[in-house]
Amino acid sequence: MVRKLVSHVESSSNLAKLATESNIEEFIHLTTKISQLLAKENGRVGSLLITGKLIEAPPMGEAIVVGDLHGDLGSLVHILEESKFLAKMRNKKDVLLIFLGDYGDRGSHSPEVYYAVLKLKEQFPERVVLMRGNHEGPYDLLASPHDLPIHMNQKFGDSGSEAYSKLRELFNHLYTAVLIEERYVFLHGGAPSQATNVNDIAYAHTKHPQERHLEEILWSDPWEGIKGTIASPRGAGRLFGENVTNTLLKMLNVKALIRGHESSEEGYKTDHSEKVITLFSRKGPPYPNRFGAYLHINIAKKVEKPRQLLQEIHKF
Repeated sequence: MVRKLVSHVESSSNLAKLATESNIEEFIHLTTKISQLLAKENGRVGSLLITGKLIEAPPMGEAIVVGDLHGDLGSLVHILEESKFLAKMRNKKDVLLIFLGDYGDRGSHSPEVYYAVLKLKEQFPERVVLMRGNHEGPYDLLASPHDLPIHMNQKFGDSGSEAYSKLRELFNHLYTAVLIEERYVFLHGGAPSQATNVNDIAYAHTKHPQERHLEEILWSDPWEGIKGTIASPRGAGRLFGENVTNTLLKMLNVKALIRGHESSEEGYKTDHSEKVITLFSRKGPPYPNRFGAYLHINIAKKVEKPRQLLQEIHKF
């Protein structure tokens, strides 16, 4: 077996090196391994309770929450270093690393970012949560332009299509939402406006495309000054008003919706009386934001007002 397939992640720089030097055999081996791991995750996994594609996490310890990366390996390395995630794992701290989706596409280091996050999942399977973004969506909801096949071919040559195919299989196993009771719900895009219970979220992937829960979770955006939803200029998902946010938060018994999906000048933004917090964790073209941001929160602490979370956002 190739050495890197069993290498441990000793540091963020070591992880970046493994990702950069990975070859097609290593990439496919790792992607297939994590697909199989995710497919088997069900019921109680460590401290997590998994139902369908919903993870319920207990209000214990801390969480590092990463928004869209879109092939920005440097930002991922920075977040791991600044948050000291690997050091916390060595010291057996109670911490979750939650990725909100959109790991690749658009950015030229997309293969390396996918490899890095999958390597983290391999080493810390009960501590790393991989959510599905709209750039990991089903074939009928592909983002456009869809550059990922090009990035795979650039890195792996004629074998790029095989690597891309394995990633497509992986996408079907990624999680739709994370719920921390009485605190937060984490989704990639937006509130599913027609959901009536938590199972509509947990099993959104099985109801697609007959019901639009998955489409809205992956594609929707908050909008001010409207009630209900209106058509989105993205061509998928909806723009949703504060009343839709309030309905979702009440149904799930949480205080805030934390999501990615939108580039923001400061790396983050808030909507709907600060009950919706958007994180965007990559910098550089083709996106114009000056800063990236991630969230590092004590999830054992109960939050009465979502604005308290703004103190826990780290810009870079």
